[in-house]
Amino acid sequence: MNPCRGVERNETRSRERILSDAEIPAFWAAFGDESVGRAFKTLLLTGQRPGEVAHMRFEHIADGWWTLPGAPDPKLGWGGTKNAQTHRVWLPEAVQSIIGTAVSGFVFAGKRNGAAGDLSLAMRDICKKLDIKDKVTPHDLRRTHGSTITRLGFGRDAMNRIQNHKEGGIADVYDRHRYEAESQ
Repeated sequence: MNPCRGVERNETRSRERILSDAEIPAFWAAFGDESVGRAFKTLLLTGQRPGEVAHMRFEHIADGWWTLPGAPDPKLGWGGTKNAQTHRVWLPEAVQSIIGTAVSGFVFAGKRNGAAGDLSLAMRDICKKLDIKDKVTPHDLRRTHGSTITRLGFGRDAMNRIQNHKEGGIADVYDRHRYEAESQ
């Protein structure tokens, strides 16, 4: 017997919120230069998932590339990527400047040198500070990034590759090109 039988589904709606061109500079300034603010800036510039950015490790950065291991590494506090696929992201100069240089540890260290604090809570505080009525979440920064890629004419394929969306299908089996030159 199905224990969910008779339970009605909740309607789900996809969020549509992205930052407008006018909002981006205001949020950028409000992010500031503390650890969580630098994480927000990196999220907006790279389009990676908020949790993955919050747990970014210096051990995973080399030669301008951030390699996000697909598998979890509990010893480092890395939870793996959402789709369990290893992913490489080119870090533009602006991001490299934001993150600085170190040998090990969390890039955006929070309390007791753990991962960055609660990004959602920090975003709520920023929205209050900016008097933004239409709630903005950390994931909305990722959506803003993806929408900017497609708006600039690069298409969904480029957006999916950059943001590590799993495409599936037979194309993944035969296309092993890593798109590194295209990502820089």
